[in-house]
Order: sequence, then C-alpha cells, then structure tokens
Amino acid sequence: MVNSSANSKSASSSKNRKIAIALALAGALKPTPLPLSGLHKFYLGQPIWGGLYLLLSWTQIPRIACAIEGVWYLAQSDDQFATSHGGTAVIPPTVQPQQVGAVAAALRELDQLRQDGLISEYEFEQKRRELLDQIS
Repeated sequence: MVNSSANSKSASSSKNRKIAIALALAGALKPTPLPLSGLHKFYLGQPIWGGLYLLLSWTQIPRIACAIEGVWYLAQSDDQFATSHGGTAVIPPTVQPQQVGAVAAALRELDQLRQDGLISEYEFEQKRRELLDQIS
C-alpha cells in the first residue's frame, strides 16, 4: 500500500530532470553578462554549491563542471535522478497478497535455518534482503 501523504510530499518537492539538464547545460555555455553557472544547483536544492559556482564564475571551472553534470544527468534514468535528487520516481505495481505470504513463509524458514546454525548471519541477511526486494 502506498501512503497518500508521502506521495503528496514527494510530488511537492520533486525535481524535473529535463529542467536540471537545461540549467546545467546553460551554465556551460559561453559567459553572458548574467552568470548562469550554478543555477541547476540552486534548482536541485544545493545552494552552497550554487553559490560556489557563482563565486567562481569568472573562471572556466564552473562551466566545465556544468557541462559534465549536464551530461551526467542526461545519462541517468529518471529513477536514478529521482533517487539522488528528489525527483518523481516510478511507483511500482501493487504487490499481490499471495506473493507477500510466500515471502513471509520463506523468511520464517530462513530464520529457522539460521537458528539451527545451518546458515550464517551474513547468509541470512543476504537472502532476507533478496526476499524483501521481491515485494518492495
């Protein structure tokens, strides 16, 4: 189940990857009377980095960094961008109750194997995470 309050919170703070790309690449362009370097950092909620880019705007460093970051954002998928910059992530399909029951049974069996000493704590954690990833 998905919490509607969590969705409304993430929707209000979501960042658009295309806008971030446009702002980063605009900062990489030839210097203009108004320095554009770092605007993408302000947009993404990183004002300290944005200020640093503006302070160094008389050098080539912010332009090069903007170009690299613009290409980096282009190379990322929407989900990767959402994870690292608070964008809108794709909501996974609803989990079937039968699948949750099967994973719960598998977790109980796995815990029993750990308690019996047949698997280590490390192996238990690895398998537990694999099973939980199936439903999350």
